[in-house]
Amino acid sequence: MRVKRRKSENFWGLLFIFPTIAGLIILNMYPLFRTIWQSLHRTGDFGIGNQFVGLANYERLLSQPMIWQSIWNTVKYAILEVPMSIAIALVLAVFLNAKIRGRTTFRAIFFLPMVAAPAAIAMVWRWLFHSEFGLINNVLGLRVHWTTDPNIAIYSLAIIGIWGVIGYNVILFLAGLQTIPRDYYEAASIDGASGVRQFFKITLPLISPMLFFVTVTRVMAALQVFDSIFMVIGAMGNPALPRTQSLVFLFYRQAFVERNWGAGATIVIILLLIIALITTFQMIAQKKWVHYE
Repeated sequence: MRVKRRKSENFWGLLFIFPTIAGLIILNMYPLFRTIWQSLHRTGDFGIGNQFVGLANYERLLSQPMIWQSIWNTVKYAILEVPMSIAIALVLAVFLNAKIRGRTTFRAIFFLPMVAAPAAIAMVWRWLFHSEFGLINNVLGLRVHWTTDPNIAIYSLAIIGIWGVIGYNVILFLAGLQTIPRDYYEAASIDGASGVRQFFKITLPLISPMLFFVTVTRVMAALQVFDSIFMVIGAMGNPALPRTQSLVFLFYRQAFVERNWGAGATIVIILLLIIALITTFQMIAQKKWVHYE
């Protein structure tokens, strides 16, 4: 009787998790192996008759300066966007977690950018950054070429990225802050600890698991930046494109513009390896600074 009951439980358990397993295989595992397979082939005429070339796609791409420039552009964007967006969001979350008037309204305002489509956000910022008719240049009396100057275009993209993701980070940090017992702060105040000292000695250690989660997810997202580059920089004649082109944008050009699916798949695998390497480093490093209760 017990064996029959256990078999029944196993059957129903497998039945309930089957949709999730099927979804992972169809939507994640199959595309991954298909991309690896495609990266080892040269695209045939009209997308058929692919020829196996082994690692030739990797050798060809890695010998070209454009792939290394794209890797550097991607990493540079992540370095600019992730720390600033996290720092600003954490400070805002601390203030919004306090008892202030209109706290709910401010939370909604900061979260609004997450509601808008990335393409719409990019189009608004493209107008703001316009060198002749843009609001920023006209209000400040400047003549800066925000999106066409190769030296500053990447910083303009980082500003768009920071503005667009702050609301998401603030909500996550607020969720973490609200799990910290108020007794800790009251005890620290009695001992004479200042607000800054409480932040570094109480808030940061206790919110470190959430900080780690936000850091990992934001790094992954930043390394896959595409929308803002496509919408703001995008045009092939833009002199800033070589200095702002990310790996995902390069993949788009190789796979969908030049129809070289083998090279496109190779770029995806290279990006996957970079993300895996950085994430592994983060997982190892988190043992030094993340404090789990």
